[in-house]
Amino acid sequence: MSHTTSEKRLLKKLIVPGDKSITQRFLILAGLAEGKSLLKGALASTDCLSTADTLQQLGVQITNEPDKDEFTILGSGLQGFRNPSRDLDFQNSGTGARLMLGVLSAQLMLRDVVITGDKSLVKRPMDRVVQPLRRSGAQIDYIENRGVLPISITGKKLVPIIHKSSVPSAQVKSALLLASLVSGQSVIVSEPSQSRDHTERILAASGVKIREELSEGRWEVEIDVTPGKLSPFEVDIPGDFSSAAFFVGYAMLGGAGNGLVIEDVGLNPTRTGLLDVLARMGAKIEISEKSGSYWGEPLGSIEIASIELKGTEIQGEEVPYMIDEFPLLAILGSRAVGVTKIRGAKELRFKESDRIRALVDNMRTIGLEIEEFEDGLEILGTEKPLKGRVYSHGDHRIAMAFGILAALPGNEIEIEGMEVADVSFPGFWKILSELKKDSTKNG
Repeated sequence: MSHTTSEKRLLKKLIVPGDKSITQRFLILAGLAEGKSLLKGALASTDCLSTADTLQQLGVQITNEPDKDEFTILGSGLQGFRNPSRDLDFQNSGTGARLMLGVLSAQLMLRDVVITGDKSLVKRPMDRVVQPLRRSGAQIDYIENRGVLPISITGKKLVPIIHKSSVPSAQVKSALLLASLVSGQSVIVSEPSQSRDHTERILAASGVKIREELSEGRWEVEIDVTPGKLSPFEVDIPGDFSSAAFFVGYAMLGGAGNGLVIEDVGLNPTRTGLLDVLARMGAKIEISEKSGSYWGEPLGSIEIASIELKGTEIQGEEVPYMIDEFPLLAILGSRAVGVTKIRGAKELRFKESDRIRALVDNMRTIGLEIEEFEDGLEILGTEKPLKGRVYSHGDHRIAMAFGILAALPGNEIEIEGMEVADVSFPGFWKILSELKKDSTKNG
């Protein structure tokens, strides 16, 4: 962390680790490329490392330089994976597991490959990926309970399909696009609205032709499978917007003194819906976007000042563009003037935890007024000091969201399971502690 002088005030600067979603996609694509790829600024969190480990089990050569945030990957080609000697354990990584379902289903040399995960991941729904893959000819079998891991996969020759999803899902879409790439068969994915588009941007930057368009009120995506191979690449991965969001919120609530600048963070418009909501709540945010793009991804800095927030209402059409930021938004709503209402977000019940229930239980424990709905919640903001013991429920975003609240002056909140933040943000607690210390010293 460093300091800089702006024309208006002294601001702290920080850079957050590489984007988790983008790192995982590049790891997988590098494994499917022919030759050596280099990922710089990559995230070496437990989620990304578990995906890298499974690729190694499939014969991909990967070297990780943690002190440099780099991965060097020698890819095996689109059909070069070998049968692993043990089950592929994705630990807590739903992204890795779901995307690799698509990849492995089209790997013709694979037989009875088992995908599993930790106690949280084996409860998360997989049928939304499995069913369209089965329709395309994939041989995927549930080993214990229908709809969840562990799963057995035998690679098959797939057939073209059109998949119309009932809810936008970047993971389902990406799994099907990767299956299309590996199998050489066309897949058209149709969504009610556009979900985050990292996979499409990365594939396009890799030279894969992609058709994206609004068709009869739905968002359609299809890739051109004719190239038949992926070339290796060298890439710099932007900072993770979802990680940056926690410190955006902390700065707004006065935790960073005069303000904060977060540099080199990804600004993909399918990820930054939170900024629109915060502007509605009265936030002062300045975005400085760098010219050009980085493998299709916009990049820039976010400047935040502390300000009194007002409550707002979030509806279904906004949900896909900020799906990972709702734990933080709930925290901000608890300190805003008035009521903050979140609806149309039932998907939150199927994350690393039931995030709606986790938020409601924890907030009631520390003295907040909150109402639970099947698809969301309603929070009454307050300035009163908050006290109590909350639980991460094994969910990194729940832990970090309450970490922001706990760090604010006057609150006495203990968090059980803080270590789970390493799933997406190693070093989170250290950065938060430094910001808190600087704010106290300069305040």
